[in-house]
Amino acid sequence: MATRRRRPGNLPAEATSFVGRRRELAEARKKLADGRLVSLVGPGGVGKTRLAVRLATDLARGFRDGAWLVELGKLRDPALVTHTAMAALDLRDQAASEPRELLLRHLRDAELLLVVDNCEHLLDAAAKLIGEVLRAAPAVRVIATSQAPLRAAGEHVLPVPPLSLPADDPLERLRENEAVRLFVERAAAASGDFELTDANRAAVVELCRRLDGLPLAIELAAVRTRALAPAQILDRLHDRFALLARGTRAALPRHETLRATLEWSYDQLTSAEQTLLSRLSVFAGRFTLDDVEAVCCFGEVPAAQSVELVSSLVDKSLLQREPAAGTAVYRLHETMREYASSTRSPDGLEQRWADHYLQRCARFGAEGRYRLVEWLTWIEPEIDNVRALLRALSDDVRGVALATSLIWYWVTRATTEGVRWLDELAPAAAAPWTYFARGFLAVLQSDPVVAVPVLERGVLAARGAGQPDVLCQLLAMAAIAANMAGDRPSAERLLDEAVALSAERDDVGATLMVHQARTLNALGDGDLETACAAAADGARLSRRAGDLYSLTMMLVNQGFAALRSGDADEAERRFVEALPIARRIDDRVAQCYLLGGLGACAASVRDPQRAAQLLGAMEGLRVEVGVIVNSGMAPALSSATESARAALGPARFESALRDGLRMSRADALRLAMREVAAPSPNGPLTQREKDVAGLLAEGLSNKDIGARLFISERTVESHVRNILNKLGFHSRTQIASWAAAPES
Repeated sequence: MATRRRRPGNLPAEATSFVGRRRELAEARKKLADGRLVSLVGPGGVGKTRLAVRLATDLARGFRDGAWLVELGKLRDPALVTHTAMAALDLRDQAASEPRELLLRHLRDAELLLVVDNCEHLLDAAAKLIGEVLRAAPAVRVIATSQAPLRAAGEHVLPVPPLSLPADDPLERLRENEAVRLFVERAAAASGDFELTDANRAAVVELCRRLDGLPLAIELAAVRTRALAPAQILDRLHDRFALLARGTRAALPRHETLRATLEWSYDQLTSAEQTLLSRLSVFAGRFTLDDVEAVCCFGEVPAAQSVELVSSLVDKSLLQREPAAGTAVYRLHETMREYASSTRSPDGLEQRWADHYLQRCARFGAEGRYRLVEWLTWIEPEIDNVRALLRALSDDVRGVALATSLIWYWVTRATTEGVRWLDELAPAAAAPWTYFARGFLAVLQSDPVVAVPVLERGVLAARGAGQPDVLCQLLAMAAIAANMAGDRPSAERLLDEAVALSAERDDVGATLMVHQARTLNALGDGDLETACAAAADGARLSRRAGDLYSLTMMLVNQGFAALRSGDADEAERRFVEALPIARRIDDRVAQCYLLGGLGACAASVRDPQRAAQLLGAMEGLRVEVGVIVNSGMAPALSSATESARAALGPARFESALRDGLRMSRADALRLAMREVAAPSPNGPLTQREKDVAGLLAEGLSNKDIGARLFISERTVESHVRNILNKLGFHSRTQIASWAAAPES
């Protein structure tokens, strides 16, 4: 029987309950049904992000490809808005195509909901990208949050007001007021036993009124019920508000109300907590406890107290903790970060922050090749800090060294971004390793026009600096670039020199680069014996050294050399060894080639259905990543395609190919590793059919399902017929029972 998968998307789980906003949710739904861009607009602290995430969570079922959150709050460089969107959508900038092109290509046929959060400081860049997405992708809808409208074509603006303020109502009715409910729920969570009673109702009502119904302000006040009664909190806030209002009875503007609440919360902290909170504002994005200890723990904030102080700030809702791979990461709410920054004293903190990330990135550059998983896990939540430092060092020679040290991040995660930084920061005469990094990225982008001269300059620089190990790697990479450019004589000359230089030295990186150059150039020339031998040598050395990126590439090369030599069993062994490694380091280019390689293996053992599906999955990932197929690997893929087409016939082949194209990357990789069976000709339910089945389980009619999914009633009827046929059912009740069962 068909199984159901978790819906795609990246919406965060709600850490606390969502309170109220029924009117805004209903109005946003209506606007999103009428148009494709809804902007939730309101001041800081009013709850725009929570509203957007809740709305997207409620609507996600209506989108085949899920709902996705793009957070711009931590970003300061408008040129990186597209890169941030790609990362949020789990796309990879790892090959030749520009990020904007990759993003739009991915979204063109997608049916998804995009939440673009905190646009106010990047209005022009955000509006431009959203406009391009809406024009290119007719089935994509966007929810934006901002303190000001985007002024984009087709924008429907929905003002987000503070929560409704309470009146002097009876206790039971008062409990239904949004602001009161929020205070009570957060106070109960903080203190463990808080209840709204006749004794405290007047103080709670006045607190919510004085805080103007601003959710952030209410939450900060509610946390204080651990130690203070509502009346005590009100008295202390009253003094602060009276001071700001200079003794008048005039109501404060809402931004002053929020600032007063932030100041009051800050004043309740111990001296060490105040100092730490102020210092935390130096971070441009997320940070770890190790970062806090390295950057912020000095003077009156000793490292020994870091865990206690950070935990206290989290408990007081002044600092947010977020899940991340392997460790806890923290961040400040943007409004809190702005306030905390205003309290920071000039004590050399920025220099400590810069030195910390320079040192960590230098270690990444030195160790990353042989500890890639560990370092990629470190940098992914830290990238906003690294980007901010790159921008801060734009006129400093240390900026070039920093961009160069990130070579393994650029290679595996952000190729065009790496190109941008290196081109922007590197001087006319750079260090040899900087030339290597830039040339490497150009080779990955299949751009010999840039790669050849850059690597030539690198060779000259390495000779002049007397750096033979770097020279060897430059010569090998230059040989690959020359062969890519069709200059076979230069490729042979450069490779011969690299081989000779490598033989004189005991440098793992240089030797591996030579093996890679020998393998790729031999594959391109059809010298399969040399390609097999060089790739095998490279694979053995990579395993010993722990160089997972090189090992994956060597195994891919071995597999394609074996395929072209007619040894499909050997090819499959190498591909099957490589695929878990490519998954582990999340190398999408390698995964693309491995899907195709295993498809070619399937074709060679007369499994044309699986071959066509894997070749289709490869093509889907190739387009998503922007891969230009290597000339040495293309013959095996072309031969497999023709073999599968001949075995299945044109119609069945195209159908199987489309099955592969429609697969998620995760499903395609599972199919490649034989972790799941190939889809049957009738196929499992499509995501849209699963959506319809789920709504049937909720008891909705075809008309209601159509309204929820933004499709016609006739289309719903068609989906229901398909579901009945695929699952072998005879009634809507059977579908509903199946959809309501736990996921397998």
